[in-house]
This record gives sequence, structure tokens and C-alpha cells, in this order.
Amino acid sequence: MNISLITVGKLKEKYLKQGIDEYLKRLSGYAKVEVLEVADEKAPEQLSDLEMEQVKGKEGERILSKISPDTYVIALAIDGKQKSSEELADSIDKLATYGKSKIAFVIGGSLGLSDEVLKRADEKLSFSKMTFPHQLMKLILLEQIYRAFRINRGEPYHK
Repeated sequence: MNISLITVGKLKEKYLKQGIDEYLKRLSGYAKVEVLEVADEKAPEQLSDLEMEQVKGKEGERILSKISPDTYVIALAIDGKQKSSEELADSIDKLATYGKSKIAFVIGGSLGLSDEVLKRADEKLSFSKMTFPHQLMKLILLEQIYRAFRINRGEPYHK
């Protein structure tokens, strides 16, 4: 299975990089996992609705350029479906069973994802109704993917 995390913005925080590297190392025994970062669009603090859509649109184009037609896309979105760790594990297992060997999880920038990216998504996933920094979500998502593989293999993992 090939899993991509497509994210907006470069990760700068050392402690997050260390955690992400640790989970990428742990996941290497289960799947080929890569993190693809696309540039975030520079924008002033105060944006009109039109300017926000333009920023998301430009970031969305960069995201979509990283997705092949045969990839199953899961967009992280606050209005997506919330799942337990076991439900996520089951979803990943079913995708593999039905021949979906390429999965891309997409994490937008600080303004969220463009309509074009959300339309391309096969599924929308929400981790919470709370808002998290998108850089922190990379680490949380990788941990949950690792947990999913452990669950699917019947391997012990702290609860």
C-alpha cells in the first residue's frame, strides 16, 4: 500500500519533525508512506472572502498536482465524518482489500481546502469539531495510520 500525506506549508517545528520522523520509521514496515508538502500561499492577515477563495484555490491547484487519477483521496475537513481508530483501521483494510493501493490524505492550509480539492476527495474525515494547527495534524494523522496498521494486524498497541 502506498500512502501519501499531502499538506500545505513547510514544517518548521523541530519537535513535530521528530515525531513525524518516528512514525514514518515505524510505518515503513507496513506501507510506503510519504509526506508531500506544497507551498502555502502568502496572504495578509485580513482577507476578504474572495481573497480567501483565491488563496485556497492556488493551494488547491498545488495539492491536486500531486494526486494521480487512481488515488483514493481522503480530505481532512472539519465537516467530515468522525471515526474511531478501529473504524479508520477498518476503512484502510477495506481499501486494500478492494484494490485501492494508493491513498492520499490531504491536509489544507490555515484557511482550509478549496472546493476543487473537496470535490476530488472520495471521502472527508474529521478528527474533531475542534480546530488544530495543520502542522500538528500531520503528526496526529501519522500516529492514527500507524495505529490502524497495528489494529489490522492484531498487534498490541496502547489504548
